[in-house]
Amino acid sequence: MTSTPTAPAPAPLLPAPHDRRCPFSPPPAYTEAARAGSVTRAEMRDGSSCWLVTGYHEVRTVLSDRRFSADAGRPGFPGFLPGRRELAAANPTFVRLDDPEHSRLRRMVTEDFLVRRVDGMRPDIQQIVDEAIDRMTAAGPSADLVAAFALPVPSLVICLMLGVPYEDRQLFQDLSRVLVSTTADEAQVAAAQRELMDYLGGLAVQKRIRPGDDILSRLVARDDLSLREIAATGLLLLVAGHETTANMIGLSTLLLLRDPGQAARLADPAALPGAVEELLRHLTIVHTGLPRVALEDVELGGTLIRAGDGVVAMLSTANQDEALFGTPGTRPVDELDLARDARRHLAFGFGVHQCLGQPLARLELQIALATLFRRLPGLRLAAPEREPAFRFDSLIHGLKELPVAW
Repeated sequence: MTSTPTAPAPAPLLPAPHDRRCPFSPPPAYTEAARAGSVTRAEMRDGSSCWLVTGYHEVRTVLSDRRFSADAGRPGFPGFLPGRRELAAANPTFVRLDDPEHSRLRRMVTEDFLVRRVDGMRPDIQQIVDEAIDRMTAAGPSADLVAAFALPVPSLVICLMLGVPYEDRQLFQDLSRVLVSTTADEAQVAAAQRELMDYLGGLAVQKRIRPGDDILSRLVARDDLSLREIAATGLLLLVAGHETTANMIGLSTLLLLRDPGQAARLADPAALPGAVEELLRHLTIVHTGLPRVALEDVELGGTLIRAGDGVVAMLSTANQDEALFGTPGTRPVDELDLARDARRHLAFGFGVHQCLGQPLARLELQIALATLFRRLPGLRLAAPEREPAFRFDSLIHGLKELPVAW
């Protein structure tokens, strides 16, 4: 009697943010691929295929090895959605360029995000957080935490740093949501990108006349940057600077409200940095991964990747590597445990393209979460029986709203 060979699992279709069994874990398409191997085939929604890299060490290799390119203009570069690759290539930021252009543009804003520079903003960030809580509590005994706290705090901080008027927040928040949406069509995304580029370009022109102590003013003062390069850099920092941290604050608060024992660790200043690292590891809100394209043949995880092949490095599955994060005495790697040593996580990426703003994000999260739970010890979910509305239609995972009371 002969056995029938098992058919291989179909290649996952990327991105797959809607397909979830747990809102805090990577979509099953990614975790199932990780079980099949550290490097597997996948399909993009534009009809192309790519390699899905899910293993921790393999992801680090893709993100640090110069044989893999971050240049969205190169043939074979993965496009998560139809037309997105072309839009990224039309107005590239330094995250979508290789050296030397990547380094040339990135180092012009590096100093603004150094740890010592960011730490000097601690009093300003603390004031922004306190004032947001003051406004929220003055309005009544309940609120939508996303609208009243999680979104305003990082928006105010990045506006302060960039020199963007906070009163324009509705414009850039709405446009940002379109840019990271998985349901907006190509024309909508192109229009949002164009409007935000025009807005930032116009603001940069104003800075030439009335400069301030901000990033845009310092970029405008240089003579080696075009207006388009300034606007593209501003777009990257503005969108990434509020969108990611806002989502982290909202999701982290929800997790901690559901597990008060862990939330208590935020009261210990010595434990606070480690707690934030574990939240970053566990949530890894860029669930869609980071795209790259191979510049030459590379053997990775026992698989030969040919030059010109697209690759997607999955941060979320890498951050659930049992060998790295399965610390004895802690919860399983797919669960939150603020006592875990999560310092080697890849939530900010790895290599030369590692997130420029990570010192700022860490500080904002530490101050926002610790202050929120200290000042509102009675904070609770307003509707604990109802699952909150998650942003499954976004390339960056988050919450649409979080009703709370105190």
